[in-house]
Amino acid sequence: MPRPQRSEQFDPGEVCIVHVVQRCVRRAFLAGVDRDSGKDYSFRKEWIRRRMEALASVFAVDVLSYAVMSNHMHQILRNRPDVCCQWSDQEVAIRWLRVFPGRRLEEHLAEPTENDVQALVRDKERLAEIRRRLADISWFMRALAEPIARMANKQDDCTGRFWEGRFKCQRIVDEAGLLACSMYVDLNPVRAAMAESPEQTPHTSVYDRAKARQGAKLASAAFDLRPTPTDEAGRKIRDTPVDEIRQERKQKQRNPTGRMIRRDGWLSPLTLSTDKLSDEPEVHTGGLRSSDKGFLNMSWKDYWELLCWTARQSAEKLNPRVPASLRKTLQTLGIDLSMWRDLVWNWQRYFGNSVCVGRPESIKQHAAKTGHHHHRGQAAVRSCFAPG
Repeated sequence: MPRPQRSEQFDPGEVCIVHVVQRCVRRAFLAGVDRDSGKDYSFRKEWIRRRMEALASVFAVDVLSYAVMSNHMHQILRNRPDVCCQWSDQEVAIRWLRVFPGRRLEEHLAEPTENDVQALVRDKERLAEIRRRLADISWFMRALAEPIARMANKQDDCTGRFWEGRFKCQRIVDEAGLLACSMYVDLNPVRAAMAESPEQTPHTSVYDRAKARQGAKLASAAFDLRPTPTDEAGRKIRDTPVDEIRQERKQKQRNPTGRMIRRDGWLSPLTLSTDKLSDEPEVHTGGLRSSDKGFLNMSWKDYWELLCWTARQSAEKLNPRVPASLRKTLQTLGIDLSMWRDLVWNWQRYFGNSVCVGRPESIKQHAAKTGHHHHRGQAAVRSCFAPG
């Protein structure tokens, strides 16, 4: 059966949450230790994380969870057209030009100027299309994958694909599916026997969140959302040697805004605010992410406790009894307590071939909404959830 059309899985015009998987070509370890040559490419994981962080500062897409592995990456993304609608035309223009500067007479400058921004603002038809693209997960993934491939090919002095093809996408249709998927993503290195616990899994969202609570900070990769004054750009072109401009740009790319931020400052907050209405966009104004909206009805403390308990449930150390403090959370979401560990650890068995993630009833509703009788995998997950 062919993969469903993107339009059936998510719509840039409505808020959607999706689980995205992008694999390296031939599933080679192009971001880890190459099994054939023995070369270590693990540093490319930080390339991917920083590019994700940079894009989170300009796209109307929230990064909820992520895990960068040696030959693939997982992300849980939420597009935010409601946030994008709150941005002014000037904000939309500078955000787009930071990611897609286009061709310029002076390519070595490659910094959007005030004139560039105003020229785009005057083109209302194109600006409307750009506003839609900034809330489109497909465009987010395009802006993430292509530069990484170019950098890797340049480093390896080769051409061809770095990623195997278009990304795999699964629509998450309820909170039960979102919690299970988030745990699955955060525990990917543990499941792959790359680490024994979540504290030892860099390049995952849970590692960033845990370190941030210990006070860890990092140099922000967020784009500078201020256009260069046109007069200043002109003087720089006239008076500054090209090599000096290029060197200055390279230094700025390491930390465009010169800020140190919390390690998880660019990620969506984990906990939903109880004092906010569900339809409030909660627009972020700090230039790090699109919104301040959380995604789970549970505290970080409870999430971390459940994650660490689930991580310890290997086949050799299986304790199917969920701690009493965590039972209420799972029962409220309709998850069978005895099946929780199996659901997360054996995710591929239940959702590996599914286009949708969630409770069977939610999956059925989404299938009907998209004109289908059912979705593949709908029956397989029934054993993991209590009857609706």
